Amino acid sequence: MPVAIITGASKGLGEALAHALAARGWDLVIDARDAVPLAEAAGLMSAHGTRVTALPGDVTDAAHRAELVAAAWRLGGVDLVVHNASALGAEPLVPLEELPLEGLRRALEVNVVAALGLVQEALPLLRTAAAGAVLVVSSDAAAEAYPTWGGYGASKAALDQLAAVLAVEEPRLRVWAVDPGDMATDLYAAAVPDDDDPRPEPAGVVPAFLRLLDERPASGRYGATALLEERR
Repeated sequence: MPVAIITGASKGLGEALAHALAARGWDLVIDARDAVPLAEAAGLMSAHGTRVTALPGDVTDAAHRAELVAAAWRLGGVDLVVHNASALGAEPLVPLEELPLEGLRRALEVNVVAALGLVQEALPLLRTAAAGAVLVVSSDAAAEAYPTWGGYGASKAALDQLAAVLAVEEPRLRVWAVDPGDMATDLYAAAVPDDDDPRPEPAGVVPAFLRLLDERPASGRYGATALLEERR
C-alpha cells in the first residue's frame, strides 16, 4: 500500500484528506501538536482497515520530523508528503505595523523551514517511490495583497517558491502547491474571528487533491476551485 505523511492531520483539511486517503487504502503517518484529538482522528482513520501511525509533536522539531519519516519507513516507505501544518503569525491577524516579529518567525518556521526540513528528511524514500509526490498547502494570500494577511501570506509565498524550485531539482517527483480556497477551519476562525460568513467544509475540496494524485499533472501551483470545476 502507498504511504503518506500528513502534518496537521487532527482536524480541518489535513484530517479530511487523511480520511480520504485511508478510505482508498493508503497507510498513514499523521501528526499534530495536540495528542488527544490526533489519537481520536487516527482511530477513525484506522476503521478503514489501513495502518495509521499518529505521532504528536511540533513540525519545527527536527527530531520529530525524523520520527515521522522513520515511522513511514517502517510502513514501507514514503509515497507522498503533505505539508498542511500552518501558523498564522498572529491570532487574530493584525496589520504589518503591529505584527510581532516573533510571530512572523514562528510562521516562517512552521510554514517554510519545517516544510523543507521534512522534505529533506523524506527525499531518499520519495526518490525510490514509484510515484513520489510532495504536496504543500498554499493560500491565495501568497499571491494577493490582503490587509492583515502580510506575514502569513509572505510565508506561504516562500513555501510556493520552495516547491517550485524543488520541482526543478527533483524532476522525477511531482511537487504541487495547492491553494484550497476559503474553508471553515479553526485556522480561519483564529485569523478573522469576527467573520461569520459561511464557508465550505474542508472535505468539499479534498476531491481536488485526490485529482492531483489520480492524474499526476505537471508539478506547479494549482487552485482547488479550478481543479473541481474542470472535473465537472
